[in-house]
Amino acid sequence: MFAREDIQYEAIPLPDFHNMDDAEMEKAAKEFLEFMQKRHSVRDFSDRDVPQEIIESCIKTAGSAPSGANHQPWHFVAIQNPEYKHRIRLAAEEEERNFYAGGAGDEWLKALEPIGTDEQKPHLDIAPWLIVVFAQRHGQFDDGEKFKNYYVPESVGIATGFLLAALHNAGLVTLTHTPNPMRFLNELLGRPSSEKPNMIIAVGHPSRDAVVPFVAKQKKTLNDILTVI
Repeated sequence: MFAREDIQYEAIPLPDFHNMDDAEMEKAAKEFLEFMQKRHSVRDFSDRDVPQEIIESCIKTAGSAPSGANHQPWHFVAIQNPEYKHRIRLAAEEEERNFYAGGAGDEWLKALEPIGTDEQKPHLDIAPWLIVVFAQRHGQFDDGEKFKNYYVPESVGIATGFLLAALHNAGLVTLTHTPNPMRFLNELLGRPSSEKPNMIIAVGHPSRDAVVPFVAKQKKTLNDILTVI
């Protein structure tokens, strides 16, 4: 929670800059690329436990992301409790049944066919952790007065990317899930109506027989995603 005295501008020397020459930078960039190319969205989870400390460290990494006016408009709810996970599964599957019954439209359902998904979401029970990402429309000073947050979707998206990378770096697999609508999460998890549920992330270890859809390995080429001017 911010205090008003924390919002005054004060310049400090750049801390913690990792200075490398060009060769070191190229090597680091390629090594990180190779590492991140080994990240996969996994639907088949093991029930192997993951220590809470690991989840907390990864969420702290997410909390270090840049944000509009440094307002950090996010909140993460990490859920290990089996009862809460099951309640989320039941509510999410209800929304998914409506989605796959035609609520999504034929074009969207056709696009999902190569991914192999359906309304059944057992991973929401099996994965040892679910992390729900909330976007905050406004913040609050320590005296209780509210202030507006800026670039909320962009900021939360960046933080979520940090989180997924941190979880991969910790040797874990993830699956992002966005049932629509997701307002049931506010009531279930005790979050205020001013927060918008953005995503459910299942986190854990892959099962021994885990598979991924072949199409998930088909990524656009660099020429498809990059223009250099």
